[in-house]
Amino acid sequence: MKDVTDCYREFGDDRLPPGQRETSEFPVLSKSGTPPFDPETWEFRVTGAVEDELSFSWAEFQELPAETQRQDFHCVTGWSTFDREFTGVPFLELAERAGVADDAIHVMFSALDDYTTDLPLDACMREEVLFTWELDGEPLPRDHGGPLRVVTPHRYAYKGAKWVDGIEFLTEPELGYWERRGYSETANPWREERYS
Repeated sequence: MKDVTDCYREFGDDRLPPGQRETSEFPVLSKSGTPPFDPETWEFRVTGAVEDELSFSWAEFQELPAETQRQDFHCVTGWSTFDREFTGVPFLELAERAGVADDAIHVMFSALDDYTTDLPLDACMREEVLFTWELDGEPLPRDHGGPLRVVTPHRYAYKGAKWVDGIEFLTEPELGYWERRGYSETANPWREERYS
C-alpha cells in the first residue's frame, strides 16, 4: 500500500488544515440524491485535448492497473478524516493511456448525477489523484460515490466527483458545478481556499 498522507508537507506544516476538525466518521454530503448505476450500460470516457479518446465499460475499467493508497480527506464544510484506504486507478494511468496534448491546461470531471468539477491539469497529474471503487477494504458505498469517485487529498473533497463517469482535457479553464456557484477553483485546504 502507498501512504500519501504526508502530501500536506508540500502545502503546510500541519496535517490538519486550518479551520478543519478531525473526525473518525465519514459523513455523506452531495448536491442531490444518489443516481442510478447500471454496470451493463455504464461508460467512462476520456475526451478533449488528447491523442486518443478512450472509453471503458465498468468491467474494463476495473481491469486497469490499480493500487491502494492511504489518504486523508478534507471536506470544505470543515471536517477531515485521516488514514482512509482507497483502491482504484491513478489519474496518471488514464492520462498516459490517452496521451495528453501539449495545449491541455485544465481538466473537467463529469458524473452520473450531472455534477461537474474542474482542476488545473497540474493539480491532477499527481500520484494521489485516484479513481476509487473501494474504501477501507470494502466496495465504495453508493452514497459515498460508488461505484466510482475521485479522491483529491491535496484539495477539498468537492473536487473529487462522486459517481464519476468521465474526464475532459481542456485547452481553456472552465468552471464546474460548485465553482460556478462561488466555490474556489483551486480549493487548497491549507490556504483555506473555500470560496472564490
